Amino acid sequence: MAVPEQPTPLAPESASSRKKRGVVVGAAFAAAAIAVGVSVFTSADSPSTDGSAGGGHASYDDTALAKFYTQDVNWGPCTGFEAGGNKISYGLQCARITVPVDYDDPDGDSAEIAISRARATGDRIGSVLMNPGGPGASGLRLAAYGYLTPLGERFDVVGFDPRGIGASTPSIQCFNDEERDADRQELDLDNSPAGIEEQEEETRDYIDKCFERSGEDFLEHVGTYEVVRDMDIIRGALGDEKLNYVGISYGTRIGATYAETFPTRVRAMVLDGAVNPAQDQRESSIKQWTGFQKAFDEYVADCVTKPTCPLGTDPAGAIQAYRALVDPLVEKSAATEDPRGLGFNDAQTGTIQALYSPELWDKLTDGLTELQQGKGDTLLELADSYMERREDGTYANQTDATTAIRCVDKPAETDRAKLGQLDTDVRKIAPFLDDGRGTGLAPLGTCAMWPVPPTSTPHEVHAEGAPNIVVVSTTQDPATPHQAGIDLANQLGGSLITYEGTQHGAFLSDISCVDDAALAYLFDLTTPAEGLVCEADAEEAK
Repeated sequence: MAVPEQPTPLAPESASSRKKRGVVVGAAFAAAAIAVGVSVFTSADSPSTDGSAGGGHASYDDTALAKFYTQDVNWGPCTGFEAGGNKISYGLQCARITVPVDYDDPDGDSAEIAISRARATGDRIGSVLMNPGGPGASGLRLAAYGYLTPLGERFDVVGFDPRGIGASTPSIQCFNDEERDADRQELDLDNSPAGIEEQEEETRDYIDKCFERSGEDFLEHVGTYEVVRDMDIIRGALGDEKLNYVGISYGTRIGATYAETFPTRVRAMVLDGAVNPAQDQRESSIKQWTGFQKAFDEYVADCVTKPTCPLGTDPAGAIQAYRALVDPLVEKSAATEDPRGLGFNDAQTGTIQALYSPELWDKLTDGLTELQQGKGDTLLELADSYMERREDGTYANQTDATTAIRCVDKPAETDRAKLGQLDTDVRKIAPFLDDGRGTGLAPLGTCAMWPVPPTSTPHEVHAEGAPNIVVVSTTQDPATPHQAGIDLANQLGGSLITYEGTQHGAFLSDISCVDDAALAYLFDLTTPAEGLVCEADAEEAK
């Protein structure tokens, strides 16, 4: 089966940890273009200012939904809310918000959306919702930025697990923990006709498990179309007349869709590491893998300056050296203290995880150096982080949720010739991941066989009536290329902050130029300077 999307947000550990987004919000769009569908390669007018904790209820315009907008929010400890990852700390409060599963049938089945909160410590403006992307990522721990950054001085910082994800219920479930471990060891490298048939049979088995364990009725309603409506109910239940929002990676798609759907209900919105909602699968894949190859090249350029670089001292030979280390894992896993060992898939997954931020480059070097010695502990640790595997061997449901959401968010490619050509093109674009087994053929992806039809199509967003929206885009972002941020800012008619660096996202990453401009906007609605560019080294605007 094609490797499904596997983004990995983890809890922030310190103010500086936001900078390590490869771990923190990490792979938030990871392998989004790896594609469900391509082989492994492939693969009211003013905010609340009363300083309260969000009492009262804000506006709504559909009487059939009144009971949801006017529900009470019962805050309490976050015990029992850890389904989306590790323990939720920092003294956050948690609650659940009830929403309809089907907005066309508000009296039918309901779902519970898990939310978290860090109370504002200063002159409170209102609440600010945060989402780390994925799709499929748990956002509860993002509320800790209320304690770790100046954002928490003026806002109640609220994280949430979108429907079907983490601690929200019902939960999207396909593989159990043992099945996920086994799937990571499955080598789907044979793109001969017989190999493709086998891969597609495995995919059909996976889909059957998804629908058996999650329910078709629910899986019809897990897309961004529903999430933005859930967000509006959260806004109303918290007592905010207008929405303040920070979306990261695929969370920018959620934010842009909210602005398109409820333009007059936006107060302020920062979209960081932007996704271009107008891109189709092919364009997304090509641009994302181009970004990862650039990030690998940047890593190599740094590594070869050190005498102990496991890829040698000549950048021209680095890809060959890398393949010489990982390709033998097809036949035999590397030894690890964990009895699973490091397999071929996990070696590449761990590499991708490390390319999200230069903060993880030393760890990648350590992992490749270990691999020279026949050991795989560090790369397995990176892969586990990417896959959201906890120390006890259990998984968050992010990988399954990513697949289900993507399959209803965008039409899948079903033309086998185009899939085969895409596989060929991606191998040329990202040669560091080319295993040399390309045949010009590729299997249908999961979404091409998904029984539930998509609820939206790629399109440029238009948010007439919305205020200025700020987009932050990094020049060498491997997962969400800089051009996507430019495109999204143009579509929204918003402001663009460019950060010159090699990492996934930049806001709240201890980059003063970015943070100062974005926070001034969120606090006082100050428009960032036109064409603002923040430098990677000097960290000050040009």
